[in-house]
Amino acid sequence: MLVIIYPFKLFSISHIIAIILTLVGVLFLFLVRNRITPKGKLVLKVGLIASLFLSELTFQLWYLLRGEWTIETNLPFQLCSLSLYLCVIMLLMGSYRLFEVTYFASMAGALIAVITPELFYGFPHIRYFQFFIAHAAIILSAFYMIWMEGFHVTFISVIRAFISLNAIALMVYFIDRITGANYMFLAHKPYNMSPIDYLGPYPWYLLSLEFVAFFVFLLLYLPFFLYNKR
Repeated sequence: MLVIIYPFKLFSISHIIAIILTLVGVLFLFLVRNRITPKGKLVLKVGLIASLFLSELTFQLWYLLRGEWTIETNLPFQLCSLSLYLCVIMLLMGSYRLFEVTYFASMAGALIAVITPELFYGFPHIRYFQFFIAHAAIILSAFYMIWMEGFHVTFISVIRAFISLNAIALMVYFIDRITGANYMFLAHKPYNMSPIDYLGPYPWYLLSLEFVAFFVFLLLYLPFFLYNKR
């Protein structure tokens, strides 16, 4: 039986600190958005790319060195893993089309993951740092594109992102069936407590997730709608 030396506890002090630090990062980007120099923007962009890359590298190496790397766990098909790779490409290319999808997927997936993580290792385990750095960097990448690059989303962006996410989910569903994995939680619910627990049993929670995802996308679009209306 596996004994975890530093078990993760939901809403423990270390968890709350991770949430607060993520919010501080978002606040920092907001406060410097109109003052930052081109060199400062480049430093921020490189820092975000490095954080994303190194957190993913650490994740893969940790499993490899322990001899626990498996196709059921380590392929980049969780929503946040996909968002991480999309964020790196988005930052490198400055692509608005990628931003449309990444903004909604990142904010919906990574925000929920930071608040209710599927994480078994707590502070000061390396997986604690890897998990929260990766998810914070995903969230900050979306805000970087908004406040540093001036990208906005429209209602059409909501539709594009929703269709894209469903297309990705369909592909991942077949990958889950072939590999026996549970990427994007399409095979069963997370083992840790999560909002999915309130959406009904399998497979009905998948249908519930469709409505929840679209509703969350609309909420994420609301600040842009209000801003444009004003």
